[in-house]
Amino acid sequence: MLIDLKADAPRPFHDADVCIIGAGAAGLTLAQRLAHRGRRVLLIESGGADHEADVTALGGGDVVGFPYYALEHARLRFFGGTTAIWGGRCAELDEIDFEPRDWVPWSGWPFRKDSLQPYYQQAREQLQLEALPRVEKFWATLGIEPPALEASALTSVLWQFDDRWDRFGFRANTALSTRDDLTVLLHANVTRLDLNEAGTRVIGAQLRTTTGQVASVHAGTFILAAGGLENPRLLLASNRQAVHGIGNDNDQVGRYFMEHPHARGGRIHLHQPWGALSAFRQSFRIKDRRYAACLRASDELQRRQRILNTSFTPRVRRHAGERQNALLQLYATVKHEVAPTRNGRLLWRWLKRLANGFVEKTDPALPWLQLKSQSRGLYMYVRAEQAPNPNSRVRLSSRRDACDMPMISLDWRFSELDKRSIKGVVTALDAELRASGAGTVEPAEWLMDDGVDWQVDPLIGQHAYGGYHHIGTTRMSEHARSGVVDPDGRVHGVQNLYVAGSSVFPTSGWANPTLTILALAHRLADHLEQRLAA
Repeated sequence: MLIDLKADAPRPFHDADVCIIGAGAAGLTLAQRLAHRGRRVLLIESGGADHEADVTALGGGDVVGFPYYALEHARLRFFGGTTAIWGGRCAELDEIDFEPRDWVPWSGWPFRKDSLQPYYQQAREQLQLEALPRVEKFWATLGIEPPALEASALTSVLWQFDDRWDRFGFRANTALSTRDDLTVLLHANVTRLDLNEAGTRVIGAQLRTTTGQVASVHAGTFILAAGGLENPRLLLASNRQAVHGIGNDNDQVGRYFMEHPHARGGRIHLHQPWGALSAFRQSFRIKDRRYAACLRASDELQRRQRILNTSFTPRVRRHAGERQNALLQLYATVKHEVAPTRNGRLLWRWLKRLANGFVEKTDPALPWLQLKSQSRGLYMYVRAEQAPNPNSRVRLSSRRDACDMPMISLDWRFSELDKRSIKGVVTALDAELRASGAGTVEPAEWLMDDGVDWQVDPLIGQHAYGGYHHIGTTRMSEHARSGVVDPDGRVHGVQNLYVAGSSVFPTSGWANPTLTILALAHRLADHLEQRLAA
């Protein structure tokens, strides 16, 4: 059943077993899984089927720490969420990401990776991805000599790509609106969760539209799946019974905000660059599947140098401070400044396909020619792991949106470990190249400047600040004093409230979060089914 709160008469909704707030990748996965098991599900989405300016404005706020994207543009508020402009990169977290690392404060998940492995498999099946090949087989299939940089310092890792653009969009999921056991509620902004007198259960949610309609929801179980900025926002704003916000007795909600920050790590000088350019193309196709490779700090290097699990790709780029070329400027304008309506997204996808096709046909020859002409340089394009930092956080702003809900204030901060980890990877690559006689690495100037925490470089990649990955603001922990949700994703101290998505990640690793978000959603669906059946 499909209900549009803007168009239909407001009413209370009472008959759901599970109410899911947020129709992005996590929320949709949970809704489909639980409805398939016979549960009555109410799926609530802030927006409609497509972009609308008044709904987008609800996501605005203040950036008070390190500069970041405008918050209203940092995620999409309509059915399918930010997956509507997702690049499709899929990778698993590494085993070391789940381990407590004594050199990384607040690190460690409350379970090991092997317990998540069956759910990674379910996530791959959901995205119609094959099992990821071993790196050695990948290079052999392509007929490429593996990079001679492995040893104990650096290791090759792979992404897979989900090339179906609209997998989580409204048009691809219209069958949901015909199910009797699943109600989709559009244009419904949850402004507050209400607790019972003891503060141990959520008894309802208050809804409002941008045009003033109000409604309420009552359900047996509630799940927040609205993303790493909206999940803490709603918990903090729900402060009628819990004075500091739900789940926030220990001042943990909104803390530990992490991204995968991007940076220019250093300039790579190779005597024979063709091999590196061939191995680290933008993407490869194997049996109509798309892959890409990058390098990360090996587990041994991380332990030896006490650094983070940071990754990088050798890329031919313009030198720092130069002007971007016209085609990439056009792409950036369409991606970041054109409204993400259906037509806007189609234009972006068309440009992306055009660019990918051009790159596939000219890579690595064109980058090699650019290097030979000295019009470009070979640089380390860093996609970094960021350390958990309790001072990097989301708070409520004094401003309110059109639904009279407090807006957010993002105070994104870096730590000494973040920058030192980039230095460690740069040093390791330089040592490997010197040892083999292949070349050297010249560290980026900002790494040598003690007064700079991090440097944004719009010429190093398509996204200047990071991957639009909002991680860690409702982190998992065994105990309420160090996190917001327990190992099952349930908010500490609240019997029927769960959180899904990357906001529950205790650490971020180097890998894009979507595959892990889906794996955790499948894991949570299993847990809830067992709990509801009992």
